[in-house]
Amino acid sequence: MVFVKATEDSEKGFARTPETEAMMEAMGRFNDELSAAGVLLMADGLKPTSDAKRVAFDGPRRSVIDGPFAEAREQVAGFWLWEVKDMDEAVAWVKRCPNPMTGPSEIEIRPIYEPVDLA
Repeated sequence: MVFVKATEDSEKGFARTPETEAMMEAMGRFNDELSAAGVLLMADGLKPTSDAKRVAFDGPRRSVIDGPFAEAREQVAGFWLWEVKDMDEAVAWVKRCPNPMTGPSEIEIRPIYEPVDLA
């Protein structure tokens, strides 16, 4: 799974500007490449954490916490689910990715547990 990390700007919500329009077009072309290569299983962007809720668990108790949540760079702004042969292939694809934000940003790659990992 590939996570696009949030930024202070992404936590403000999506604003249509010439810069964001160009970024979205470039990302669309990249997603088309992933799809044509048989790598892309799923992808989407997430609304800011101001629209989010968290449910905290403590034994049988549940409490709901309303967003927004602190530390934008620790949040996720979007994701891809890819099927690749190994981490090296995932890194190679991420290196080809257009910048997903209008400024500095990060993408995190995390493997998903396979049934063999849990045996």
